Amino acid sequence: MGHGIRCMWMRGGTSKGAYFLDTDLPEAATERDDLLLRIMGSPDPSQIDGLGGGHPLTSKVAIVSRSQDSNADVDFLFAQVSVDKALVDTTPNCGNILAGVGPFAIDRGLVQATGTTTRVRVKTLNTGTLAELVVSTPGGRVCYSGDERIDGVPGTAAAIPINFLDAEGSVCGSLLPTGNQVDLVCGVEATCIDQGMPVVILRACDVGLSGSESCAEIEAATDTLRKIEAIRLEAALRMGMGDVSNAVVPKVALVSAPQNGGVIQTRSLIPKRCHASIGVFAAASIATACVLPGTVVHQLASIPEGNVKRMNIEHPSGVFSVRLEIGGSESNPVVERVGIVRTARAIFDGFVFPRDRSGTIASQFTQGAIIE
Repeated sequence: MGHGIRCMWMRGGTSKGAYFLDTDLPEAATERDDLLLRIMGSPDPSQIDGLGGGHPLTSKVAIVSRSQDSNADVDFLFAQVSVDKALVDTTPNCGNILAGVGPFAIDRGLVQATGTTTRVRVKTLNTGTLAELVVSTPGGRVCYSGDERIDGVPGTAAAIPINFLDAEGSVCGSLLPTGNQVDLVCGVEATCIDQGMPVVILRACDVGLSGSESCAEIEAATDTLRKIEAIRLEAALRMGMGDVSNAVVPKVALVSAPQNGGVIQTRSLIPKRCHASIGVFAAASIATACVLPGTVVHQLASIPEGNVKRMNIEHPSGVFSVRLEIGGSESNPVVERVGIVRTARAIFDGFVFPRDRSGTIASQFTQGAIIE
């Protein structure tokens, strides 16, 4: 028997995904993941029979609920639904999808609007991190329109400032999980860092690339990708993450000298596809690594002056700005605060009909609880 499940499809930053209330999904993780695969149309390279767009950036899910933590308003569980595998990964965080959680929470009545702007404190259950989102709510309603432009998204929308309250060591427990600014991994120098997202940073030249390649060129370099994946798997072991062959973290970032007035040029792998732009937390991790002496990226970076730095991270679609507040000393800087600005937009709100387990299309419309 089929069912319809309430769902909001949203763009968050440079990603798209399905947003659900946790009460509209099964409690058991195995049942929930099976349902999400059928909703997104996985496993299938085109995801033709579901919501997914055939790419990791358009095969994401947010599950939102009122928080039991006094420090947060809502809890957010992120799920990366594999495109061509029957795999749902709730290991990583996603700062782009996070950008839509505040508006979604207000639209669903989990948080009441408080004036022209509403602050929504979000606890990400994947990593335990806290973030504060500032959502435009004139007249007590979410406003998605505005003049903020982010590279990788056409047009403009309302700005959603995001302040990360405790991103450092979110997954691995420390900013530099190996204890080193540089490790030699499979014969290649790497910086392993976790500022909201575990990232293995490599100089592009060290794997035979210039760093200015298009995503298509990188994805066509199969021998290089195999080498990078071997580095990622070994680095993950050193970071205390175990076997990550079926996980999307840690990410890999290829860095090179900036080409367009930014701080650093990047190509981000997620992990086997090249990101059309860059993930929020990956950008935060790379920006942090830029200011730390001794990392593989520090010597390449063009770092702005001052204790408050706007770090423009170049990526294939433009730049991504990270705001860092720096303390400590010049020889031993400490990143005290990390923030960004994203945008989001509700694309549709309604009911999604997942493919049933036999592969046919569900047909019965049922609001609320799932009926099997």
